[in-house]
Amino acid sequence: MRNKPLLIALGLTVVLAVLVFAAGWMFGSHRAAEAPVVAGTPAIPGPAVDAPLPGGQIDAIRRGVPIDQEGAPPPMARVENADIKRVRAYPMQPPTIPHAIDGYQVDKNSNRCMLCHARANAATFQAPPVSVTHYMDRDDQFLATISPRRYFCNQCHVVQTDARPLVANNFQDIDSVIASTPAAPTAPAKQGSE
Repeated sequence: MRNKPLLIALGLTVVLAVLVFAAGWMFGSHRAAEAPVVAGTPAIPGPAVDAPLPGGQIDAIRRGVPIDQEGAPPPMARVENADIKRVRAYPMQPPTIPHAIDGYQVDKNSNRCMLCHARANAATFQAPPVSVTHYMDRDDQFLATISPRRYFCNQCHVVQTDARPLVANNFQDIDSVIASTPAAPTAPAKQGSE
């Protein structure tokens, strides 16, 4: 019986799982029976800690729907297909895709994005070429083809939509900041004594 300790551990695990299931079933059904669900009230009454914070919503992305109610989902945003690049919303943001990509095949066998955005084809299709960083491996060595780490474009890049932003953003890129900064006043030239 070389497996005796293994069998004992397995038996204890099964007994413990049964006990936990039975305890959860007993206490869960008991609690549900004592607190019937009524529309507009919490399902399980609890201490004041579980109550929503007074004077506001807990989740700002709920669009004004109280936390104890379910809101209607917003309409699906439409993909903008204007081929106009959007400015970035924060530093180092991956650029968004300014065209529809429905039906694009990006899997281990094919990457439709690279038909236009590969450095060799970008000029032909008048598309922005993929950054040179996408051709580097994890040791910063350049590869002949796109790096496997950067192969699946949609893990970083998303299509542009007409969705209203959920959170206000006043980010300005460095060029905008420099352009809006007033020039420092220059000191008047000293006049020589005549």
